[in-house]
Amino acid sequence: MSRRRTLGPKKRLALTAAAAVVAGGGAFALAATSNAAQSSAVCDGLTTALANNQRFIEGQRANPDAQSEARIANREAVIAEIERKQAASGCDTGAGSGSAADPGTPPADASPSASAPEEAASGEQVCAGQQVTLSGEGGAPAASSDQFPAGTKLKVTNLDNDKSTTVEVTATSGSCVLLNNAAFEQVREPGKFLIRNARVEKAG
Repeated sequence: MSRRRTLGPKKRLALTAAAAVVAGGGAFALAATSNAAQSSAVCDGLTTALANNQRFIEGQRANPDAQSEARIANREAVIAEIERKQAASGCDTGAGSGSAADPGTPPADASPSASAPEEAASGEQVCAGQQVTLSGEGGAPAASSDQFPAGTKLKVTNLDNDKSTTVEVTATSGSCVLLNNAAFEQVREPGKFLIRNARVEKAG
């Protein structure tokens, strides 16, 4: 007749606790892996956007035209914003080759921040604290953004002269909002290529 060994209450409790620790550790590891992958994707996108803008500037300096100065000023402001996002995201900027994208193509890979304001209600202020510059692109008044999808309408007010324009996002860029030439002309101050004191609101 075999004798079945039974575990005492203390041993059963210890085994249950150990199993919970192992399960919890596995969940933590999965969450950490997921967060690391997401962070890597953000950093890769920012690196690509940075390389695109740097190549665009090099191209403008190599073959300048009447609008090159404005385009370069715009892209330098975009680069400063990308570098700020890289620092905030803890990205390693010591290496990274970027992509082989056409330097004339606006950077489409800058990833939105964790608190991207796509869900902002109409009339709510967005892009808080960010400066607004121009993309150097032609066409009817429009905007580009790395945080709002095409079709979103944004109202941009230059608080230094109280001029406003409401434009539709039509393309992707490396900044929260960039105005094309026609839209920027509606709110700019003479001789300036950057709106340092701006209010941006979601208009629809």
